[in-house]
Amino acid sequence: MKDKEIETMPTLLKIDSSPMGDYSVSRQLTKDFAEAWKAKHPEGTVVSRDLHNTVGLGIDHLTPVTGAWVGAAYTPPDAVTAEQKEILAVSDKLLEELFAADEIVIGVPMHNFAPPSVLKLWIDLVARVGKTFAYGANGPEGLVKGKKLTLLIATGGEYGPGSPAAGYNFVEPYLRAVFGFLGFTDVTVLTAGGTAALMQGADRAAFLAPFEEKVKALVA
Repeated sequence: MKDKEIETMPTLLKIDSSPMGDYSVSRQLTKDFAEAWKAKHPEGTVVSRDLHNTVGLGIDHLTPVTGAWVGAAYTPPDAVTAEQKEILAVSDKLLEELFAADEIVIGVPMHNFAPPSVLKLWIDLVARVGKTFAYGANGPEGLVKGKKLTLLIATGGEYGPGSPAAGYNFVEPYLRAVFGFLGFTDVTVLTAGGTAALMQGADRAAFLAPFEEKVKALVA
């Protein structure tokens, strides 16, 4: 009975991609999300993955995929060499975290109208044929099933639908497309727009308050 209870304990994977530390709006929102989620699931586990602190992965930082990495990823499992296993070790660890989670929340600052490079690197490392997607007779199929994904985006300006700068927002469309390709169907997006006001002296607590309430409502 105890083993069965352990198996049903939910897990939240919290991913942060902002380099701004405690000043980061997206990190504050993922923190709020995790705290609300833990209050709702006291028996659950929150796994935190800071893409700017990869000591736990045994590396200094995430690096772009190489030709050797691609070759290893496309090698049949029964033919992978010891060297290729080492090349794929970080990817395997990140995939393990992803598949172990019931829910995923990702903090995403907009960098030059797109997701930050470290998040793109993480996506490149988990987007693996035969692991998170496959090609069959009917075309591509996402293999990440039954997981809820929440994207908490922070943008310096206002890039919402209908805004003058909406056409510059490549963050949400890209993330929806790539995670959809990997199999995610339950995706929620909350954007905290206009964070540049904080650099102009706006009160941080007052600015964050409405977004923090929305985050808590998402969890509830």
